[in-house]
Amino acid sequence: MRVLLYSTKPYDRLYFERARDTLDHTIDYLEARLDAHTARLAHGYDAVCTFVNDSVDEPIAQMLADGGTKLIALRCAGYNQVDLGAADRLGLTVVRVPAYSPHAVAEHTVAMMLSLNRQIYRAHMRVREGNFSLDGLLGFDMAGKTVGVIGTGQIGRVVMKILAGFGCELICYDVHASDEAVALGGRYVDLPTLYRQSDIVTLHCPLTPDTHHMIDEASIEQMKRGVMIVNTSRGALIDAAAAIDALKAGRIGHLGIDVYEEEADLFFEDLSNQVIQDDVLARLLTFPNVLVTSHQAYFTETALQNIAHTTMDNITAFAHGGKLVNRVAPHGA
Repeated sequence: MRVLLYSTKPYDRLYFERARDTLDHTIDYLEARLDAHTARLAHGYDAVCTFVNDSVDEPIAQMLADGGTKLIALRCAGYNQVDLGAADRLGLTVVRVPAYSPHAVAEHTVAMMLSLNRQIYRAHMRVREGNFSLDGLLGFDMAGKTVGVIGTGQIGRVVMKILAGFGCELICYDVHASDEAVALGGRYVDLPTLYRQSDIVTLHCPLTPDTHHMIDEASIEQMKRGVMIVNTSRGALIDAAAAIDALKAGRIGHLGIDVYEEEADLFFEDLSNQVIQDDVLARLLTFPNVLVTSHQAYFTETALQNIAHTTMDNITAFAHGGKLVNRVAPHGA
């Protein structure tokens, strides 16, 4: 199969070339994202391989189908960026990588919690400037704190396992309860209870119409004053404007985000010589109690290896008419 890989970085090419252990497929690499302007470049390719900020809405799906593409191979777990109904109607099969390394994302999540709590990033910058004062760096013991875990899939459960080791009290919410989460010490509650009782709220759920801006002014009002919120899932789970207002008012004490709703034109790029045009993100970056990383949580050697191998396995299975264990079907199909 001829495959066009969008949003390619040097590390993507490295790991995909290592994973391509068969000559059955030809891969061409494109730095550009998949959008309405670049979809035509896939003309003549059997498959496209896309990442989190590549858009596959109905018009783009139509262009892909018109160009002969049959397979959309997502090299990520989330698929909210794909119009699954349109893809299905146009004969486009969608596959994904459902689990590349839950430990990578979970460990980054806890690292953000610890960095925010103990203000490691601020302490590091102070010491580099010769400032060894501890004023303003006061943290709290994680032991005994209540952590609300929203989403108890693989990543959420690894986070719970790590936090159990710190001695945290774990409460959780998910539309599908997990016996494993309960075995880890988790107690399922409804969302208002989770908001009300949690010292830390961490997000590990998919982006759906029901979860879009689930952290908004109304939900923040239900939380403890000074709550810590960490999001390593999808940016649009948080209403960033509401978060800014809550930070200014002291209702949010710490905010850690590895994802951002409008990240597509920002993350994964070096913009250090430019003025950030996104006013909301620019405002967030001014707060001393906000930690932003650029969709880095997944970024480990293990994850990149698993992403490349699973994606190539998906493509090979499709090419040979095999069972597509990682197919994403439209809702209700």
